[in-house]
Order: sequence, then C-alpha cells, then structure tokens
Amino acid sequence: MFFQHIFESSLAHSSYLIGCQAKGVAMVIDPKRDVDTYLAIAAKNNLKITHIAETHIHADYLSGTLELAELTGAQCYLSDEGGKDWQYEFPHIGLKDGDQIHLGNLIFKVLHTPGHTPESLSFVLIDTPATMDPVMIFTGDFVFVGDIGRPDLLENAAGLIGTKEIGAQQMFKSLQHFLTLPDYIQVWPAHGAGSACGKALGAVPSSTVGYERIRNWALQYQNNESGFITELLEGQPEPPRYFAQMKKLNKIKRPLQTSVPQYPKLSTAEFNKLYQAGTTIIDTRHKFDFAKGYLPGSINIQHNRTFNTWAGWILDYTKPFVLIMDENEKEEIARKLMRIGLDHVAGYITLETIPQLGIPLEQQQLIGFQEMNAVLENPNVQILDVRNTAEFTAGHLPHATHLFVGTIEDNLDKIDRTKELYLHCQSGDRATIAASILAKNGIKDVKIYSASINDWIAKGGILVK
Repeated sequence: MFFQHIFESSLAHSSYLIGCQAKGVAMVIDPKRDVDTYLAIAAKNNLKITHIAETHIHADYLSGTLELAELTGAQCYLSDEGGKDWQYEFPHIGLKDGDQIHLGNLIFKVLHTPGHTPESLSFVLIDTPATMDPVMIFTGDFVFVGDIGRPDLLENAAGLIGTKEIGAQQMFKSLQHFLTLPDYIQVWPAHGAGSACGKALGAVPSSTVGYERIRNWALQYQNNESGFITELLEGQPEPPRYFAQMKKLNKIKRPLQTSVPQYPKLSTAEFNKLYQAGTTIIDTRHKFDFAKGYLPGSINIQHNRTFNTWAGWILDYTKPFVLIMDENEKEEIARKLMRIGLDHVAGYITLETIPQLGIPLEQQQLIGFQEMNAVLENPNVQILDVRNTAEFTAGHLPHATHLFVGTIEDNLDKIDRTKELYLHCQSGDRATIAASILAKNGIKDVKIYSASINDWIAKGGILVK
C-alpha cells in the first residue's frame, strides 16, 4: 500500500493519496483544487489516479474533484446520503452506508456519519494483503484530533435555520458508532489546527480511535446527549462568509481551473482605468508597510497564513478585483485564491509600481499602549474591537464596541462618527483590515492599537467581561 498525507497550511486542510502498488492504481480523498500536487505524487510513484472520493460537500474550500477527474479520467465516488437537498448535481458513483470501494487490493468500507453535514461519510480502509482487519479511517470533518466537526455551518453560513440542533443530535449518534471501532485504527481527518470547521482542533495530523476515546472532549459524554449538544454548539467561531458559496459550488458542475492561473501584470494605464472604475484593490503587503502609505480605497489583506480566509470574508465572488503583491509571491497567492474559488482576478501590480501611479497615498495612524490606555474612560472616544465573538466575550477593553471585522461593513451604523475612533484586535492583523475597510467607506480618522492583546495584558492593561 502507498499512502501520502498532503497538508495545505493556509486552510489547515488535509487530503490523501492512497495507492495499491501491486495494481498501480490510486485514490485521492478530499482533493484541493490545485491538483498538480496529486499528479506529481502519482507520477513519481508509478501510480495512476483512478478513483476520487469526498467525505462530504465541503464548506471551507473549493474541491478539486472535478479538476482531477477532468485531467485523469478517474471516477468520482461521492455521497448519496442525506436526502434530496444534499445530492451532488454532476455525474458520480453514489455511495451509501455499507458500500465498498475497491482499489486494487485495497477496500474502503463506507460509513454514513452525519452530524457535521447530513451527507457526511467516513471511509474505513482494509489493506487485504496484510490483514482483513481495518487499519485506517478517513473521517473528513466528522472526528478531528481532539475535536469534532461543527454542525452549525448549514445554519450560520448557509442560512438553513433549525439545522444545527438536528446536526448535533446526528453527531451524537454517529459518535456512538465511531466508539465501536477498534482502538488501534488510525484516524485521518480532513482538517487540523487553524481550521474554522471546529473550535479546538489539535495540531497533530492524525490519531487513533483509542486515543480519541480518552482525550477527545466529545467522546466523554456517554449518555448525556443534552450536555453534549450544549457544549458542541457553544463557542463556535463565526463561519467565514465564503462558506455558503463553497457549499453551493461544490455540489454543481462549474467552470474548471485545471492549472494554477497566470494573472496579467497591469500597466499603470490599465491599473488606473480599473482603479477609477471602482474595482476593488487588495494590497497584500505587511500591515506596517501598508500603514506607511496606501492607495485610497484599497484594502489590506496581508499575504500570510490566513490570507485566503480573509479574502473569502471580504471579497465579492461576482466582481473582479486587482492585487498588489510581490512578484515572487504571485504563484502562492494564485493557489490560495483558486482554492476558495476566487477566480475573478483582473490582474496585479507589484509594490514598485505604486509610486509610478501618480496617486497620492494615505496613511494609517498606529498607536502604542500609553495612548490606548489613556482614552479608556474618555466619553468622547469609541473603541472598536474587531475580534470574533468568543474572543470578545473572553475579555475586552472597557467600554469597547464589538464589531467583527468580517461583518464590519454591514454594521457601519454602529460607529459613532461624532467620537474619536480607536480600533484593535487580537494581534493587529485584523485591525489593519478593518481600518482599511472603514477608510474605503469614508471613515478615515481612526487610530489603531496594533500590538497584541497579550502585549496589552503584559503592560498592565485592563480587560473586562
């Protein structure tokens, strides 16, 4: 048996290429959209990708199943569970609980494990030349290392009201089935620490049924279903806005992106034409570089590990946008954007082009601890905390107004423009995004506390609940 775990850190996403070396065939489970990774692994190991499987209709990334099938001719093995609203709308081999997928000498037994979503499947692997006992389970977003999949995404991201309680009940029952599996079976989930598909995912990429039995919080409730449901639904982070779009696109036949896109480099004239037309400008520079001088109306989403998450929160999937980025980072940025289906890139300019545009730059106002601490009790000041709800609830600056960065543009009416505005987040990154969104909407006189909450506490700053 050939096995390789592929981890994509910007989405904390795990996919898998499993092969039968005796027969020279392979299957990919839960592929990302830039599928050249799998083609290279298969070619290097003299394997042909003949099978593609998904554990469920994903919300946090655009699946590469269709791209990989187009390039390899492989069959798609997808869930037919969950009812009519959760059926894939393109040709595939439908899977039900108890079915088997044969890959050379390997057998994958199909388990229907609803909870995270109604159609969710897990795949139990048997390596028949070695043993007829199962050796691995690919759990998708069902069981993670130290956590389980959240059942609230359909309601909170896709707007399907009333589904989270049903999902939590289904999850409780699915976990009882999981607990019947032998302790030695390896657990390989679709996500790790940093994913928004759960609230406490571990950083270790895999586990075992036995280890999860003793350490996973969700497996400690035994017959206490109500306590389990309460704990599962509390404290989940806000699902990124783009999740609803992924749920839609991952069910249907859609335009394919079978290679990493090559964005056009814009001349100053081309850029200025788009800029004057109101095209969204995303500046990917570090927050401190952006603060020193930025194009009016541009939004700062730093090119770091969370770049695609915030791009998915902020950008409109129906409208083109322009990137400002380092030439050396263009392929990595292109991969991150294609992974969440943001394909309407009109082009890019490099950092060196900015001074040539002839557009006067604006600056952000960054402040330190002393200035932030001095205004806490000032009635003429409004402090904007742009962290998520769980962070705000755990402890915030006195008199702060909570305006989550991902939805701040929808809540501009909560900003008191008669007061001096101060803004902060957890570590400074989201504050820069939020301030650039405010500036784009005409609210430019904002002071940003760019240090972290840990720095605030270390210097004696107060937090209240």
